[in-house]
Amino acid sequence: MSHETVYQSLFIQGKGALRKELWRCLRTGRATRRPQGRPKSTKGQIRDMVMISERPAAVEDRAVPGHWEGDLLMGKRQTAIGTLVERWSRYVMLFALPDGNTAEAVRVALAANVQRLPEHLWESLTWDQGKEMAQHTQFTVDTGVQVYFCDPNSPWQRGTNENTNGLLRQYFPKGTDMSKLTQEDLDQAAYSLNTRPRQTLNGMTPSDKLAETLQ
Repeated sequence: MSHETVYQSLFIQGKGALRKELWRCLRTGRATRRPQGRPKSTKGQIRDMVMISERPAAVEDRAVPGHWEGDLLMGKRQTAIGTLVERWSRYVMLFALPDGNTAEAVRVALAANVQRLPEHLWESLTWDQGKEMAQHTQFTVDTGVQVYFCDPNSPWQRGTNENTNGLLRQYFPKGTDMSKLTQEDLDQAAYSLNTRPRQTLNGMTPSDKLAETLQ
């Protein structure tokens, strides 16, 4: 049974919305179920995509570090920040987009962010088919990081990043003007998540887990 089946069962029993005593316990505070995925008309906008089906099995199994999932977290008036999560350690990195979320702006900011960690921790990046990644081939040339693309409307294919974006809404609620956030603001939020013990890491924090690869 998938997690989506469980969610749908709960919402159906509540006639489309969770009972008050249930939704008050949710981090999102969301009483109604929203359709999963972010509809995008991207067909024909991105050339030379390498699809997630071609991604090595070691990435899917979280067998080795260095494989990331990424996305944009949108705010007021189409402002955005970049979000990145390392699959093996769940380590989070955030980057500002002061020049907007065009393909060129995202490529430049993303490439700069890659330089913040050692080269061996950047092997691949999985993204959805948003047009902000239209310059992915140049990004790969600049950094050596291979980009893989999810199938259309399939956010579960980068579920670690989707879950992290949900947590980030505690820090940057919908309606936030992302253009006013500094890199220091983003680093503080990332630090908060990276120092939070995770059950999936047997109680370790993402920072501690990633540190294993640096020793």
